[in-house]
Amino acid sequence: MNKFTTVSDIGDLKKAVAEALEIKKDRFAYTDLGKNKTLLMIFFNSSLRTRLSTQKAAMNLGMNVMVLDVNQGAWKLETERGVIMDGDKAEHLLEAIPVMGSYCDIIGVRSFAGLKDKSEDYEERVVEQFIKYSGRPVFSMEAATGHPLQSFADLITIEEHKKTERPKVVMTWAPHPRALPQAVPNSFVQWMVAAGYDVTVTHPEGYELDEKFTAGAKIDYDQDRALAGADFVYAKNWSAYADPNYGKILSTDRSWTVDSAKMALTNNAFFMHCLPVRRNMIVTDDVIESPQSLVIPEAANREISAQTVIKRMLESLK
Repeated sequence: MNKFTTVSDIGDLKKAVAEALEIKKDRFAYTDLGKNKTLLMIFFNSSLRTRLSTQKAAMNLGMNVMVLDVNQGAWKLETERGVIMDGDKAEHLLEAIPVMGSYCDIIGVRSFAGLKDKSEDYEERVVEQFIKYSGRPVFSMEAATGHPLQSFADLITIEEHKKTERPKVVMTWAPHPRALPQAVPNSFVQWMVAAGYDVTVTHPEGYELDEKFTAGAKIDYDQDRALAGADFVYAKNWSAYADPNYGKILSTDRSWTVDSAKMALTNNAFFMHCLPVRRNMIVTDDVIESPQSLVIPEAANREISAQTVIKRMLESLK
């Protein structure tokens, strides 16, 4: 595997989950794979789970790990072609990328959506330039439009906890004080549909996602109706996708917050969220602290999803 940015890159999902669960049983079974190999993790944005879980995953495989926070201790990077570089950006990504590639064997990149220019965001210009110019296998640690490592971890978590072969999985929009990208919801729906689950997305009107990510899922503007009979509830905020409101907050309706009354509509559903979460905006304290909350096991599985991806990339180097 030379790149990992979307569900299609992982291949057969049943095989991928089976491999992940085998890795989880013995995280140090493949330490020889990464011997004398180096992972470079590049962060254009903040991170907690992604940074720690991915670094741990690489170390489990015997790799050396370098971490570069572009916003602290590095030159400011220009990402656009044709720009007269007379501002505060001293280096162009087109020189920086091949230099980075010369120091490592695999690259992980984290770069969020700017939420100002939809075409720029949805072209994934940053991660795609790393894929094109680094000469190394590249995986996304969250990009403008997707977060495949998170969705892979979500899938592993559901497979570990599901009580029926084809569970009803509901992703519900919830209010948030800031405008957030569509990356996590895009990936989550796409991965859950690919897994063959019964998938419903519920949100206020105006929050429709790009149809290329939601194809195969039901869309319901009535949250209560959508939650009825759910086996898993995944709460997440996102800003508007459709023009002319791209990147904007259209609602902060607190009636969409996932509370115990909402969860009572479900089939004793498990609650999921990618974290970090705004308590009592996205979800109430009692729900996230309940025995049905999977937010911690879900976060722990980030190590496993990352290790599975990096393992496959290391195998491709041989």
